[in-house]
Amino acid sequence: MRVREFAWPDYDDVAALWTGTGRDVLSRAELTAKLARDPQLFLVAEVAEAVVGVVLGTYDGRRGMILRLAVAPAHRRGGVATALVAELERRFAALECPRVNLLVLPKDAAALRFWQALGYVPQPDVLCSKPLSG
Repeated sequence: MRVREFAWPDYDDVAALWTGTGRDVLSRAELTAKLARDPQLFLVAEVAEAVVGVVLGTYDGRRGMILRLAVAPAHRRGGVATALVAELERRFAALECPRVNLLVLPKDAAALRFWQALGYVPQPDVLCSKPLSG
């Protein structure tokens, strides 16, 4: 397995992975804006040149955020997610990022266990969200 930075030829494979794991697909326009800021924080994992995992992180100069982590079902429990997160954390550290946050849906007990095993601690924060477009 190899973890590397996302490149545009990966887009269709990443979109298919997101779709196959029940996540919304980010548009090319949305990713273009993200990549203008911190392209080194969008990573893919590949096995035999096939994209099998993806993690999307961002850094605002104060906090890092892990926005999306997805692994193809056939490659789960094989260390792909852990490798992606480890590389993303290494890149956050290189940016001198002091803390990384992420959101886990309350009903996703398996995801919560995964993140806790990597040292992420649940916080009693309240998530507030407001869509700014139609």
